[in-house]
Amino acid sequence: MDAFDPLPPPWTKTATHALEFCCPSCRAEAATAQRVWINRRAPVIRETSRRRQWQEFYQCECGQVWWAWSSDRPPSELTKRDNLFPEDLE
Repeated sequence: MDAFDPLPPPWTKTATHALEFCCPSCRAEAATAQRVWINRRAPVIRETSRRRQWQEFYQCECGQVWWAWSSDRPPSELTKRDNLFPEDLE
């Protein structure tokens, strides 16, 4: 199973839109999902920022299938570190 397959896997059909970027049932983070699929064939462009966003589908360990917009993803710890100046690391 590839997260970037062009066609959606059957398990995505029962997905629920999560209003927060976590499982709506057990609140587990996306990083703990058992399966992931990103709908890269149908990006949506936000009028306010002109940036693309995609639907990201997750199958949680608890069995819940959910999706959220890629733009709703919280910033990564790695991104935060990349934005630091060397003097901030002391």
